[in-house]
Amino acid sequence: MVSSGQTAKVTGLVLDENNNPVEGVNVSYQSQSVVTNKTGFYVITIPANQKVVLVYTHVSLKNITATFQLKANDIVEYNPVMSSKNAQLDEVIISNNRGRAQGIISIEPEVIRRNPSLSGGIESVIKTLQGVTSSTELSSAYSVRGGNYDENLVYVNEVEIYRPFLVRSGQQEGLSFTNTDLIQNIEFSAGGFQAKFGDKMSSVLDITYRKPTKFAASLEASFLGGSISAEGVSKNKKWSAMTGIRYRDNSLLVNSQETESNYRPTFADVQTVVNYDASAKWQWSFLGNIAQNKYSYQPLTRQTNFGTLSDPIALQVFYEGQEEDQYQTYFGAIKSTFKSNDDNTYKFIASAYLTQEQEYYDIDAAYFLGEVDSNIGSETFGDVTFNRAVGSQLNHARNDLDALIINAEVKGSHNVKKKYQIDWGVKYTRENIRDRIVEWEVIDSAGFSINPPIIDIPNDQPYNPYVGPLVPFQNVRALNFVNIDRISAFAQWNTKTTLGNSQLFLNAGVRTHNWMVSGDNISSSSQTVFSPRAQISLKPDWDKDMIFRFSTGFYYQPPFYRELREQNGAVQSDVKAQQSIHFVVGNDYNFKMWNRKFKLVSEAFYKTMNDVNTYTLENVRIRYRANNDATAYAYGFDCRLNGEFVPGTESWFSFGYLKTEENQDNKGNIARPTDQRLKFGILFQDYMPNIPNVKLYLNLVYNTGLPGGSPSYADVYQYQSRLRDYRRADVGFFYSFTEKNDLKPDGHWLKKFKELSLGVEAFNLFNNQNAITNTWVRDAYTKNQYGIPNYMTTRVFNVKLTARL
Repeated sequence: MVSSGQTAKVTGLVLDENNNPVEGVNVSYQSQSVVTNKTGFYVITIPANQKVVLVYTHVSLKNITATFQLKANDIVEYNPVMSSKNAQLDEVIISNNRGRAQGIISIEPEVIRRNPSLSGGIESVIKTLQGVTSSTELSSAYSVRGGNYDENLVYVNEVEIYRPFLVRSGQQEGLSFTNTDLIQNIEFSAGGFQAKFGDKMSSVLDITYRKPTKFAASLEASFLGGSISAEGVSKNKKWSAMTGIRYRDNSLLVNSQETESNYRPTFADVQTVVNYDASAKWQWSFLGNIAQNKYSYQPLTRQTNFGTLSDPIALQVFYEGQEEDQYQTYFGAIKSTFKSNDDNTYKFIASAYLTQEQEYYDIDAAYFLGEVDSNIGSETFGDVTFNRAVGSQLNHARNDLDALIINAEVKGSHNVKKKYQIDWGVKYTRENIRDRIVEWEVIDSAGFSINPPIIDIPNDQPYNPYVGPLVPFQNVRALNFVNIDRISAFAQWNTKTTLGNSQLFLNAGVRTHNWMVSGDNISSSSQTVFSPRAQISLKPDWDKDMIFRFSTGFYYQPPFYRELREQNGAVQSDVKAQQSIHFVVGNDYNFKMWNRKFKLVSEAFYKTMNDVNTYTLENVRIRYRANNDATAYAYGFDCRLNGEFVPGTESWFSFGYLKTEENQDNKGNIARPTDQRLKFGILFQDYMPNIPNVKLYLNLVYNTGLPGGSPSYADVYQYQSRLRDYRRADVGFFYSFTEKNDLKPDGHWLKKFKELSLGVEAFNLFNNQNAITNTWVRDAYTKNQYGIPNYMTTRVFNVKLTARL
């Protein structure tokens, strides 16, 4: 018997050549079988997430076979026509159109595991999809259609996942939460998603972990670290569990950067999933994770060349001091699923997330801003010949943050008369934040201590002595104890019907979210928002397999703690939820080329945004102004072509155009920090025809440059320059020892392995200098501020061994 938690259903009517219903047709899969009734109706339960061949047999009609591959809890309709004359010539392959109708992208976990990337997580593949951009390879953060890193929902087994609060550099992040060794399903939506998903403005990444059916294990080891996992089931099949352990050392990567340093960042986590099938109707599961990131950094020197060919400039920096950061997170979730009958399912989900973060640093940087000898014939070509600016910068921080987030949720799903599906849910969240910020910066330029521009005291030294205060250029001090209580709920309705001979998919739903902010020395504030959403999809009765989609709705983002905290560290409890209205029109086209399957997905979108909480972006740290003082918009076009460009492999090419601007205090539109106009992404798999054991995996991304930001206290309207274009190619060559394993004789030692491979990866193959942000340096003589690009990793090689049992 198939576990009800991992099943799908196939239903429909069996007809004869005259479109009359056929009674007594046997529909079978292995030992499972059903018989059609007088109206030709049948419904059969099959295993999910695997290919299943259903056989339709009748005493007087020719047999029909159809292959299905459905997700868990999917219901698909198939109405075969049985003939008394001719047998079926070709196998019919059926997949559910639910994901296509919803605009959801599905990704095979195997693609994630094989993809060469520095981060090694699912996000590296997400960044190659249409509508998704990122300009940092060391971070799991990504931007979707003009949104920032905080606007993306991530679920694992229907439990919302959170990111650390204090991380301000991608190289501090370490491991993504999701362990690719444990993944079964990956679904992604770049906008216009349904009401059942939470309250964010940009995207949803929905991940489901496997439910083990037998013993399996995996091992991966490389110069960047390694991972190991194991899974199994009990003898009575009621219990199953899997555990993954990961360790990562990014020394190989960060030591390739411009800044010479003594640096060894290490990251480790343990993740486990336990499932218990109490009965055919009731299942329980537990998901737990413990992670520790240690970031010890002692910079030594740095030289960055910039400017133009006619006026080359170099920044030389000599450092003293060090940085010690640590992020520890603990996560646990319990999920109970009760299926009272075939039409009614109820779920209870409870989770707790605890993060303890510290950010301590004292770093003194003495800099020289000089002119570079550009005379090719000169003996000093490339050297700094004249220093036009000398200064120093001392940065200090003692930041500590503890956060405890508790969730409790009840959800239900009901099939009404086999025609409609109704989903609903109610969720309570308690967020307890304890945050201490002590952070200051002192800038000295040519012997003069620079006061912040907010202190307006005349300084005409050396003619008259300066009598004003000496204060840090930046000084943030705050102690915040904040509680946020949230109650959210949703209800949505789905149906599949017909319009003439075409299939019509309809979805309508609404979310509501109430939150109250309270705490020490904070005035309490309570707000409520409502978010109606709708989708309509049409699959015409054409020879071409196409689906057309339109979705729209309100997407509110009630503020999280980071959005409540303004740049001076104070918490503003009355910050409103940012509002976005999505309009998405899309087309999904399945076709065959070179006798192989391909898919072309294209979408045009427009988003209008109100009560926008503007922010500055420094590497991956977002600092909000917490004043809802802007409006914004985003529009663009995305497309992706994927399929078997090489037989037996999946590859894709994606393209996107985006324009997003904001208007602060009615000053006019300027580019948002995520205004990345053009994006090209390629994920390509290949093998050598003469040596099929040798596999190639290529990950290529090109993005036009992002806005380069602005100095502290500056008017962003006066700093609208852009960083250089982001160009990156990562490639991996692997030799598979288990290729054509089925042809090896029984007892061969390689037969024990599902996969055994050894390979070499080259990151940033063409050694492009990609910048993530600017460092702003003052020239006391010219009164200019120069944006010095912060370049990321150069070309790096890695060796990786992978084994799976």
